[in-house]
Amino acid sequence: MASNVQNVWFISGASSGLGKSLAEAVIANGDKAIITARRLDRLEAIAAGHEENVLPLAMDVTDEAARNKAITQAIRHFGRIDVLANMAGSGVAGACEEFSLSQMRQQMELNFFATAELTKAVLPQMRKQGCGNILTVSSIAGLVAMNAAGPYCAAKFAIEGWTESLALEVKHMGIDVTLIEPGAFRTEFAGDANMRPENSIEAYRPVVEPFETYLKESAGKQMGDPAKAAQRMLEVVASDNAPYRLMLGRDAYSMWDDTINKRLRDMNSWRERGIDTAFDNAQMVDIQL
Repeated sequence: MASNVQNVWFISGASSGLGKSLAEAVIANGDKAIITARRLDRLEAIAAGHEENVLPLAMDVTDEAARNKAITQAIRHFGRIDVLANMAGSGVAGACEEFSLSQMRQQMELNFFATAELTKAVLPQMRKQGCGNILTVSSIAGLVAMNAAGPYCAAKFAIEGWTESLALEVKHMGIDVTLIEPGAFRTEFAGDANMRPENSIEAYRPVVEPFETYLKESAGKQMGDPAKAAQRMLEVVASDNAPYRLMLGRDAYSMWDDTINKRLRDMNSWRERGIDTAFDNAQMVDIQL
């Protein structure tokens, strides 16, 4: 989607997966971009031939000093940040009980805390500008719990809640916030990059092995096209009515619809008993959102 305005994008996790596809789409669109990841050589390959509009920066998104340095360099180089795209993340494959506390904290650090802190670091610039877009990649697993992916789901559920609250808080400042919720896309996500648990408990094999088999057999065959996902993200930024959520993939919508129906049936089965927990004659006070 071409535009007469050159937006300045700050993209984390730009060296692979959806982050790389987004970086390539932004460059092809004629926008300016700060592309970040730990592997500078991969970023430089993406920027090759577009050095005037692209600033590749090595950045470990979990490192506070690295985050702040990259943002300072970005603003010094291009003068502003119009779009923050939080694309960095990684998954897991294993049962909840099998992961150590350290591993669970690593998942929260990357998929929740680092994303939230990077967003907070960019917000002062956007507030100063009086405008901006924030795109934060969650997952359908941020809405639908899955067996063998507990720590990942936990971190994504957390970033969902934090980001939706943020969207309500900054809307009046001219800042639009959108959660990106992909299903399965043809990236490296289904490969060996997923964290495996430190422990193996035989009792969980019946629920973990099907997920491991799915990851192995689906790698490189997923329905989702990362280039098309990137185009949808460009369209969100160009829109005058950016959604709070952009779900991507037929599989994601199918899982969401099925989950909503199951949740409603489950919650409604105890609805009256759940409601009947108030003091007699108590009045409900609505919260204004």
